[in-house]
Formats: sequence, C-alpha cells, structure tokens
Amino acid sequence: MANTSSNSPRDLRKMSGIWVVLSVAADLLFWFLVGPHVPPGRLTETAKNNQMDFNILMVIALPVLIGVWVYMGYSITHWSAKRNGPESVGGAAARSNRKAQVLWISITSFVVLFLAAFGTWALIVDHGSGGGEGPNPVWMPAGAAQAETAALNGTGTGILSEPGGEKVLPVQVIGQQWKFTYRYPTFGGFETSQLVLPANTTIAFNVTSLDVIHSFWAYQLSVKADANPGVNNVAFTETKGTGNFTVRCSELCGLWHGAMFNYGSVVSPSAFTQWATSTEAANAANTKNLPPFAWTYTPDANGAAGGYYPDGTVTPYSTVETYGAKQPAS
Repeated sequence: MANTSSNSPRDLRKMSGIWVVLSVAADLLFWFLVGPHVPPGRLTETAKNNQMDFNILMVIALPVLIGVWVYMGYSITHWSAKRNGPESVGGAAARSNRKAQVLWISITSFVVLFLAAFGTWALIVDHGSGGGEGPNPVWMPAGAAQAETAALNGTGTGILSEPGGEKVLPVQVIGQQWKFTYRYPTFGGFETSQLVLPANTTIAFNVTSLDVIHSFWAYQLSVKADANPGVNNVAFTETKGTGNFTVRCSELCGLWHGAMFNYGSVVSPSAFTQWATSTEAANAANTKNLPPFAWTYTPDANGAAGGYYPDGTVTPYSTVETYGAKQPAS
C-alpha cells in the first residue's frame, strides 16, 4: 500500500521553482529567437499584428505546457509506486478543496474573457484584420469609403490621398477557374495577372468571382477573403516594407484548384506608380474591350473555360437568359 504521507509544501516549492525557471527560459528563447520569424511575417500591418498575437499566445501557453510536464515528471520520479510514495492525485481531499475549485474556475474564465475582448479589439483597430467583411465593411480605414466611391465613379486616379495624409489604393481581385486577375480602377481600370502593391499604403481589396466560389489568400499579407460570384467582398490591409508574397486559392474550386496560385510583390510607391502607369498605357487597347469597371461582373454562359465577357458571337446555353453573352445579330 502506498505511503500517503508527503511533505507537500516542500514538493510544491520544488515544482514551482523548476516551473518558473523553465518557463522564463522557454518564453525568452521563443520571443527573441523564434518570434521574429513566425509566419505570416511583417510585410503588412495586419501580418505584423497577427504575428504579435500568435507570439503573445505562445508566451502564455508555454508556461502551461511546461507546468504539465513538470508535474508529470515530478510525479514519475518522486511519487511512483515503486518508491512507496504517496498518491500523485489528491483524491477526495482534492475534490472537496473549494479554494482550488474557485481558483481554477476564476483563472480559466479570465483567460477566455480576456481572449474574447482582445480578439474583438484587434478586429476593430486593424479594420477586420485582413479578413473579408462583405460588400459593406463595418470597420474601414479613414478615407477608404471615399477612395472606393471615387474609383467606381472614375473620378479618382493613381494612389488616392485622403485628408490626414493616408494613402489608399483600391484593387479588385477577380477569381475564376483557375486563376486570379487583378484590376486597378484608379489606373484606367486595366487588368493584369500581376499583383503589385505600393509600400506604406492602405490597400482595399475588392474580391469577387466570375464562376464558382474561390478564396483569395495572400498569406504573407495576412489577407484572406472568399471570392463569391455576384458579391464584392472587401478586405483591408496596410503595406509596410517591400517584399514578395504568394497568392493561393484556399477554397476547393474544381479540378485544378491546387494549381490556382500566383505571386505578387510590394514595391516602393515610386516604383509602383511607374509600373502602373506603364502597364496602363501598354494595355489601353485591351482595356477598351473590357466591361466598364464594377464591383461584380456577370459571367458568360459558356462555362469556366473561356470568354467571361460578352463577345456577341457565342450562343448561350439558356434560351431564356443570356448571362452577358448575346446572340449575334441575324
């Protein structure tokens, strides 16, 4: 029969000392050596904040994990049956310990409520934290609404500067099987397969689809928004330094879903303006054949493989609705 006597205060002090030393060491090593390299990085304000949130949660979680390990290790080495030690679990005494129960419920409740409040606060101050907010965003950067209105009306050109000096660039993301196309409404509305963004600028991504549901996921930008046909899904972020990033579709969208990705870059504002103006000029003839800029477009009736914009030469499947592709004149 196991010995039930134990110097509990001494054991508790030993475990607490080991736990404190290991927890402090683990938190410091993680924060300074691992934390700066945790994805998604610091290419945008959203990515930077998400990295910070993850690091803070890890600093909180590591002592909890180490506490479990310390208790398990101490139990094995000091309270095992072969050492004729006491029971490692307090049994009835622990179940009736009102102080331990209240402490446990209080700590866990505080942690849950704190995380809920912190998450809500982060969504507000970071304007949705890079997630799609639908066509009517609740949390918008200053000047974003005016910038998007100017883009739609064709009255805004270039990188829009709003009162207070904030720079806003609307970019439309158009998903289709199986590629992303990007349209720049404040640079003549040209379309390109390249996603180039200026540094130190608020980007208003307007995400939509021409066929099935896709999802625009710019990982290093920490931006993710579903691309739904007939819906303008808006997501915001603010670029910081320059660098490259990958764009992937994160919603199963058909046979070649896994190959639906491309790359983008954040460059200096001057380099972006030079690229955008030269691309606008080079694509001017093609841009004339595009439909007028809008937040959503009607897909062509002839499927995902080809012409989404009306060309007037293809008979649509439906004899009732044309879906944009019109019958040729007889």
